[in-house]
Amino acid sequence: MNVSRRTLLRTTGAAALATPLLTAGAAAAPNLPFGPVQQIDAGVLNVGYVELGPAHGTPVLLLHGFPYDIHSYEQVAPLLARRGYRVIVPYFRGHGSTTFRSAATPRNVDQAAFALDILALMDALGIQRAVLAGYDWGSRTADIIAALWPERVKALVSVTGYLITNLEFNKKPLPPAAENAWWYQYYFATERGVDGLHQYKREIGEFIWKFNSPTWKYSAATYARTAVAFDNPDYEAIVIGNYRWRQSLIPAEPEYAELESELQKAPKIAVPTITIDGRHDPFTPAGNGQSYRDHFTGAYEHRAFDVGHNVPQEAPRDFARAVVDADRL
Repeated sequence: MNVSRRTLLRTTGAAALATPLLTAGAAAAPNLPFGPVQQIDAGVLNVGYVELGPAHGTPVLLLHGFPYDIHSYEQVAPLLARRGYRVIVPYFRGHGSTTFRSAATPRNVDQAAFALDILALMDALGIQRAVLAGYDWGSRTADIIAALWPERVKALVSVTGYLITNLEFNKKPLPPAAENAWWYQYYFATERGVDGLHQYKREIGEFIWKFNSPTWKYSAATYARTAVAFDNPDYEAIVIGNYRWRQSLIPAEPEYAELESELQKAPKIAVPTITIDGRHDPFTPAGNGQSYRDHFTGAYEHRAFDVGHNVPQEAPRDFARAVVDADRL
């Protein structure tokens, strides 16, 4: 957002945000196409991504989760592009058309690897500083970048708050209901889970969608469009490896040791931030954001929406509004 637009928004206040594009009651979504998917070499990856909006606009990177893909932002991205943002929506490693540039490159799964992927993408696209917004794996990745490279982050929108993985904490048992919600994490720790993901990856993905978002009435076509992203040749290795890494069942890679040492200290996030909880998300912690509030030390707001886990796809206008508002904090 340039200086003149920022000044206008500050002087007009909330009324300036009550436009049809970001109003929950607005019936029609912007008619900007979501696509085509472009490819660019960035670090060890050839990244597939969608870009919308003017090239000179304030960059916004929208980061998806598991088992989801870039279509979580199919409605959010045009809303933001219409507001003048340069919107980038990439596939993570192991998803969609994002591939490794070399067959010899290790398929690393440490949380730091995903953050470095996004930084490499920003560099490849000539983006020094951006608004980062995400949920699930996307929140974790955005949180890491905001914590360790705050100079690259203009503002942050993070669903479920602070999601940087603490490996020691993850070794501790949770109450039964919480453990039950993470069934696939333990399933993937077994060889049966490896075989299961290979044989039933689309069925597993949809089962998780229904559990994560019990009030979301999506269509079969909506799920089928996303499930195509699971056909990536590295999908199974990345998914299995990431969840095993979180349980310390596979070792951290030495190349990330310094970064991981910092992440295990639960670094604070000082960039302007809006955190979001889905009221029907089984992973939303109790306390209306209070459990993670102390991790954010800069300008901050918390919001809760009447949706499940996949907030941007279930509440696109609310999510887009949060991105605009975070940019103004």
